[in-house]
Amino acid sequence: MNKVEAIGALAALGQETRLDVFRLLVQAGPAGLPAGDIAAKLGVVQNTASAHLKVLSQSSLIRAEREGRTIRYTADMAGFRDLLAYLMEDCCNGNPDLCRPVIEAVTCNC
Repeated sequence: MNKVEAIGALAALGQETRLDVFRLLVQAGPAGLPAGDIAAKLGVVQNTASAHLKVLSQSSLIRAEREGRTIRYTADMAGFRDLLAYLMEDCCNGNPDLCRPVIEAVTCNC
């Protein structure tokens, strides 16, 4: 991940509804949730939810998969791991291997 991508991901998470969406999808795990269920669970109208889902997708924090007329969203744990790795790249006095267990502990192989 580069600086521009990290800024985009952080900006995406810097909005309350998008942060709620991301956390909801992390909680849902690999099964994810259909867009309509996300909107209903968060109490937002579908077109507003759709706009937030688009921003999160563009930031590589969630993935979308079409199932007929439904779009199912899942948290993109690889994108999240990349963001964490970028943020912690120079941690521990320039010894990022010391931080790798932290990154692996907070992400899953979903």
